[in-house]
Amino acid sequence: MLVQSMIDTLPADIVVDDPDIVAAYARDQSKFTDGGMPFAVLVPRTTAEVSVCMAAAHRHRVAVVPRGAGSGLSGAANATAGSVVLSLHRMNTIREIDVANRLAVIEPGVITADLRARVSEAGLFYPPDPGSVEFSTVGGNVATNAGGMCCVKYGVTGDFVLGLEVVLADGRVLRTGRRTVKGVAGYDLTHLLVGSEGTLGVITEITVELLAAPRPAQTLVASFPTLDGAGRAVAEITSSDRTPSMLEILDRTTVLAVDRMSKMGIEPGTAALLLVQSDDVDAEVVLASIDSMCSQHGAVDVVVSADQGEAALLLEARRLALPALELLGDWLLDDVAVPRSRVTDLIASIETIAEEAGLTIGVFGHAGDGNLHPTIIYDDADADSRAAAMSAFDAITRRALELGGTITGEHGVGRLKTGWLTIEHDETSMAVQRSVKDALDPSGILNPGAVLR
Repeated sequence: MLVQSMIDTLPADIVVDDPDIVAAYARDQSKFTDGGMPFAVLVPRTTAEVSVCMAAAHRHRVAVVPRGAGSGLSGAANATAGSVVLSLHRMNTIREIDVANRLAVIEPGVITADLRARVSEAGLFYPPDPGSVEFSTVGGNVATNAGGMCCVKYGVTGDFVLGLEVVLADGRVLRTGRRTVKGVAGYDLTHLLVGSEGTLGVITEITVELLAAPRPAQTLVASFPTLDGAGRAVAEITSSDRTPSMLEILDRTTVLAVDRMSKMGIEPGTAALLLVQSDDVDAEVVLASIDSMCSQHGAVDVVVSADQGEAALLLEARRLALPALELLGDWLLDDVAVPRSRVTDLIASIETIAEEAGLTIGVFGHAGDGNLHPTIIYDDADADSRAAAMSAFDAITRRALELGGTITGEHGVGRLKTGWLTIEHDETSMAVQRSVKDALDPSGILNPGAVLR
């Protein structure tokens, strides 16, 4: 058996073949995605060991599925039958924090929140903050180009990646990027690999840019009785010169779920809730301006934090969005993005889709960059309910494209949306992407079935 022959060539202390442990590495957190049972899990500690693993897999034509924390929601870390999972959780060292040059060099298994905390101690700031920040790894964030609530001002993970060390499919080690502020020598291989979901190489080291620590943020919460009013407020905020560090939206269904869970006493009849933060030096001025914009567009209740404790309390409604919706039943979380001016158009369409499907669908997400997370509530034990959920999922994705959007803003294509990729991208684009895949992984052993069919 080829995979056993491959395993026999590897150091025994990086091979895990206990069936119960192997089964725990078979899938990520996605729903409605294909997968299979891997033959073994490889747990290397160094780039050299990753190189040995990939060289052996290349020789024996064994499929390899790279894995971070397994917290993804698109199936990119789902194993295929007879493959090996290459888990990078043991490569979890922050190798360097360079204060003078504002950068850090880290291994892929570092937890994102741990990196943020460490650089904060040095008076610096690593902005990417995906919802899974407390348990996802930076390597996984880079592999999916993860976003988060601060994207409206700071951008996504890829905006902070300066360079990478990557083990290619045949075991060769590639270094990309730079440590300098500027650099345009050659093709931008760094950002080709960012967001590639383990299909082009295995990331073993990441150099990220850091910023000076911002001042503590202040928070504003505005309740709107109509979606249209909230949409007009979002459009004015995002087109103004008052860029907040966070601009989040919750729809009526999510607001009701959060209020039921938290007893916050959110304004009855709220059709949409905007949560805004500013960490600018003149945060008071920024939020006063945004307060005025919200009021002009019909907000019935606008509250601005008086101190950090109150700021955290006001933001709690957003952090409870998914936990509150989870209490309603089994859930399928979507990830689409539309132009910022079409955010509430998409929410209105989702309300219609929910009514037609006979399902509860709550929507929350990043209004500041148009990235929304419709969350479909269904009964996983009921075949008809499962079918309705998948149909609604497809209808939402289709509507996002119709509004000029994209099938995924931050979770990635994985195995969940491979069919949709060929709808969003034309034949020329898909041919180029397949050529890139063939050039870096000619045997097709890296994460087969993910991203490209």
